[in-house]
Amino acid sequence: MNRINQRMKEDKKLLSIYFTSGYPEIEDTVHIIKNLEKSGVDFIEIGLPFSDPLADGPTIQESSTIALKNGMTTNKLFEQLKDIRSEVSIPLIIMGYFNPILQFGVEKFCTKCEEVGIDGLIIPDLPVDVYKDEYKVIFEKRGLKNIFLITPQTSEERIRFIDKVSDGFIYMVSTASVTGSTKGFGDETKAYFKRISEMKLRNPQVVGFGISDEATFNYATKYAKGAIIGSAFIKHLNKNGIGNIQDFVKSVRPGLT
Repeated sequence: MNRINQRMKEDKKLLSIYFTSGYPEIEDTVHIIKNLEKSGVDFIEIGLPFSDPLADGPTIQESSTIALKNGMTTNKLFEQLKDIRSEVSIPLIIMGYFNPILQFGVEKFCTKCEEVGIDGLIIPDLPVDVYKDEYKVIFEKRGLKNIFLITPQTSEERIRFIDKVSDGFIYMVSTASVTGSTKGFGDETKAYFKRISEMKLRNPQVVGFGISDEATFNYATKYAKGAIIGSAFIKHLNKNGIGNIQDFVKSVRPGLT
């Protein structure tokens, strides 16, 4: 069974952390992954930096720009991750945009993911229809879960189609805004969380965008299986470096480590 499916079956609320590979320094990637696991996070999203990250707010955009200036590339990421499974056991997901993956070669990219032990991909600009018709067979051949996003504007029909095509979890975007642009949840977002919960989807949901601290994590996971923190963690790295990752994780889920 894929590590993502195993983790989703566990009887607890899950915390995922997103970070941009190659940031703050190009060789920080593996150190961050190892320390996030030691700090007790349940799975990790490794950002593949891209020059035009449409869904990302200024914090993650800036981290991508710095990572690219540092010399981060797709090949470099796979090189960094080549021995990661000798040290880390939790699910690892690469989050990136489709253009670099297409340039690398979709099948080649998926093969490299399988070789280094990646469990899934999040590709915000790859439509579910295109994935189903053109790439699903390739992903499944390599044991990769493709994680799709839904938003408050996604129709029920579309959500149910995504649920049918998915086998892992559904990334439930809390807002139509970019990452890092919201603090707390308003009434519309709370109603959206409740509405999706009541749909009784086949796949568990994990909330992203707007999760930054213990309060937002706890509220999001009232309705969903887990929550993802990205921009707040990038800000922590920017301010504190990579030396006290455990402190950040503890601030979100005290008693976790």
